[in-house]
Amino acid sequence: MPIIPEEDQQYLRDLFAERLDQDVTVNLYTQRETGLIVPGHECATCRETHQLMDELVALSDKLKLEVHDFYADADKAREQGINEIPAVVLQGQNKGNLRFIGAPAGYEFATLIEDLVDVSRGQTELDQATQQMLADLKEPVHIQVFVTPT
Repeated sequence: MPIIPEEDQQYLRDLFAERLDQDVTVNLYTQRETGLIVPGHECATCRETHQLMDELVALSDKLKLEVHDFYADADKAREQGINEIPAVVLQGQNKGNLRFIGAPAGYEFATLIEDLVDVSRGQTELDQATQQMLADLKEPVHIQVFVTPT
């Protein structure tokens, strides 16, 4: 059973066709599915996040999914700043890294969609004053946004 309803899939197909400019690689850090549960290595939402990313990238030929086993590709995960799973890293025209830790569900899904568009275009819809303030920064900035379901 799909996670994204058919009506929403069609909406997203149309949105992606209109708004995606360049290719975007969606890197999913997850764990290999096995019947074995190793204490301390459980991932409650990895399977659903993988299914969601599969469904999402199928909606546009400009989206590509690369799946990485968090444990087998530990060095690559560390390079990307990934220390929890599931994690999604978007690569396209963007500067820097854009990461989602955890399942991008609920309101976070809408944010993921907008971020895919921004990464594809290499720009955001931030106002000019904000863009200038960010351009004036002299050192890298690490921003974390925490959300909780309510």
